[in-house]
Parts: sequence; structure tokens; C-alpha cells
Amino acid sequence: MIKVQFLGTGTSQGIPIIGSTHPVCLSSDPKDKRLRVSVLIEWDDTHLVIDCGPDFRQQMLRANCTHIDALFFTHEHADHTAGLDDIRPFFFRQGSIPVYGSKRVLKNLSRRFDYIFLSKNKYPGAPSVEQHQLAADTPFHFNGKIITPIQVLHNQLPVMGYRIDDFCYLTDVKTLPENELEKLQNLDLLVLSALRIEPHPNHLNLEEALELISILNPKRTYLTHISHLMGFHEEVSKRLPPRVFLAYDTLKLTSN
Repeated sequence: MIKVQFLGTGTSQGIPIIGSTHPVCLSSDPKDKRLRVSVLIEWDDTHLVIDCGPDFRQQMLRANCTHIDALFFTHEHADHTAGLDDIRPFFFRQGSIPVYGSKRVLKNLSRRFDYIFLSKNKYPGAPSVEQHQLAADTPFHFNGKIITPIQVLHNQLPVMGYRIDDFCYLTDVKTLPENELEKLQNLDLLVLSALRIEPHPNHLNLEEALELISILNPKRTYLTHISHLMGFHEEVSKRLPPRVFLAYDTLKLTSN
């Protein structure tokens, strides 16, 4: 059994947006307050985090997470990577933290966080990582599970999703290549990004996400990477079809 905890379900600016007077940003409903998108996956004693954006420290404190076995990255955008320095408390207790991602993403991170990726002459107190380069067409073993990378497109930027058993996490999706569809059959739980109601050049909107869900036909789908322009959580939830739900920060699920 896999446990899934949503650390953040918001888009790049989070909700509320700084200085915004949009009604959703002013909502008092906790489900309308969204940190940058990230998820914690657990099985046995394994703690795996997908993406660590600028809210990573706050998310780890809120989840009471005391160790992580790896960080998996979907892509290099700041809302998915800017919290990397906050692995330091984990590093001080555990040593080097394994990080997984595509060659392009690891190269980008090693440039932006060069003091973390250095192998020698490191600044005292800087954390260290163990790099694991992933290929979109190559499943791999991790702590007793087979993890299958899923490549989607964020406009023209390749983004990596991950399938573990009958659970799959796909964020920042605009299109899903036909050759990836076969990897997404017979899902118990799908987490899929859906930005807003209106179309967007880089992200699925709600209508497009629902069309993709109808093709994949998972048992349950939870939508994430949600902007304030999607609307109020409770109102949107009432309009969703059966077996499709809006995720929210701190939501915990299990998957077989």
C-alpha cells in the first residue's frame, strides 16, 4: 500500500497570491489556500518527495517529516525546485540526499545550486546530494518498488511524471504523447494537474484534464497544480464528474 500526502496543490504563485484581491485569494476556506505543488509518498519506512518548491521547509514542518529517502524532480521550474537548499536538516542527520531527475534537470540544478552539487572544496554547512539520472523510457527499482517515468509536455518542455504500482503523479501537463498512454493503464489513483477553467498554452485546463481522464479511466483522480482562477474549492468540487476530485493541501490518500 502507498500513502500519498499532498504537501502543496497550488500553481507557481500559490494561493493567495501576494497583494491579490481576487475572491478566491480572500477566501477563509483552508482548502482554498494552496502552497506550491509537491507530494510526499510513503510505503514501509520509505519517504519520497516529488519536487521541492519555495514552500518546502513549511511543508516538511507541517507534515512532521523527519527523514526523506529521495527527492524526485519533474522539471526545473522554480516552483518545483527553489526549496532545494532546505534539504540541509535532512543532510545533517542522514548524509547526502539522493536526487532523481532527467539529465537536463540535474544539469540545471547543478548550475543554480552549484555549492550543493560540488564534490570537493564545499562551503562548510552546505548539503550534498547523490545524483541519479533518469531516462523517460526506462523503469527503475527504488526501495522495493518499480518506478516508471512518464514523459509529458509542458508546452514544449519535457516533464517527468512517475508511476509507482497503481498510483501515478503527473503535473504541469499540457499534452501526453501517444506512446506514454500504455504506461497509464489500470490506475487506481491518478494525480493530474489542471490549472484553471480557461485554456492555457502551457497547462491543461479543467476541460482538457477531464478529457484525458476519460481516456485513461483511472478508478480515482485528484486534480492538483490549481490556480485561483479555477474557482472556490467547494463550488468546483460540486461540478466535477464521479471519481474526480480537487486535491487540497494536507489531504492524505492511500493506493493499492
